[in-house]
Amino acid sequence: MKRCDILIIGGGLTGLMIKYLLRKTSLKSILVEGRERLGGRIYTTLSDAKNPPIEMGATWWGPKHTQLKALLETLDIPVFPQRLGQKAIYEPISTSPFQLVTLPEEDQPSFRIRGGTSTLIRALASTLPESEIHLGTRAAGISETEDGLRVGCPTGDYHARLIVSTLPPYLLKSTVNITPPLPPNLSELMEQTHTWMGESIKFGLVYDRPFWREAHTSGTVFSNVGPVTELYDHSNFEDNHYALKGFMSSSFHSLSETERRTRILRQLRAYYGDIVDSYRTYREKVWAGDPFTYTPYNKPVFPHQNNGNTQYQKAWLNGKLLIAGSETARQYPGYMEGAVQSAQWVAEFINNLDFHPNYLEKD
Repeated sequence: MKRCDILIIGGGLTGLMIKYLLRKTSLKSILVEGRERLGGRIYTTLSDAKNPPIEMGATWWGPKHTQLKALLETLDIPVFPQRLGQKAIYEPISTSPFQLVTLPEEDQPSFRIRGGTSTLIRALASTLPESEIHLGTRAAGISETEDGLRVGCPTGDYHARLIVSTLPPYLLKSTVNITPPLPPNLSELMEQTHTWMGESIKFGLVYDRPFWREAHTSGTVFSNVGPVTELYDHSNFEDNHYALKGFMSSSFHSLSETERRTRILRQLRAYYGDIVDSYRTYREKVWAGDPFTYTPYNKPVFPHQNNGNTQYQKAWLNGKLLIAGSETARQYPGYMEGAVQSAQWVAEFINNLDFHPNYLEKD
């Protein structure tokens, strides 16, 4: 059994940020992640000599996201504004043709991270000891002991004085057996907390030239008809590799990748013509099919439901369990800013404890 002061469950932005904030303390912390990669819902694909980075997960941030902005500046990670253009293709109803409308000037522009959002994940991970990050390690159970909590994993157990789960609350409730059971009011809250991006279908198409920038068209699309509901220019910062990135209605999650791609191209063909068939690369991510992010709800849950609920700013299991993550943040829940702020709350909570290290590594 591996022992530590603090065990962090989940290697997304919140989990890595907690580890980053605690790195200069004397506390021994270990981060476990079920996937074989870090990042969670930050997931950048491609990004090579012939392709731009394609974001399958978290992508944009804005000036109001002050803690994320400060983190990017501290880590010296450059950013660039999202290209929207002056016009957008707008499709309000299926019985009328799409329109080319003028976009209002942006008071709060959106930004992207140069090289892809996973650049942030790599930068955080580079500051941490590899020996304290355990990939392919899924938490299956949490049980209380006299002096802490025990986490059962298929690859071996851990014992910690304090555990921080950064899993989406509903995923934690549904996939991790917790003993003794959490209070009924908290358990019910977790069952009714929306998992950010859990139903999202994201896709990207890479092209040799940005035909959507020509006159009388646009790379920005908003459609009430679908199946593509939003589309954006997703070319790289250098503007020498070109792509479109969009969102597909979640109702198409049960189709095959080929069927989804066929429907996407059919819709885009109506806007741009047959040139859309000349794509060089197609990528997609159906988040509902990712067991480390999403599991089906037992009852209807609305978007953003219970995100940021104040019950998530408390310690449970006699002060030994914290439930963190973007959904739990008091401000900007669901966004990268929320993930950073949640990590800051955890670090502040731990720093306010009379919490001296007392574990040595034992097997």
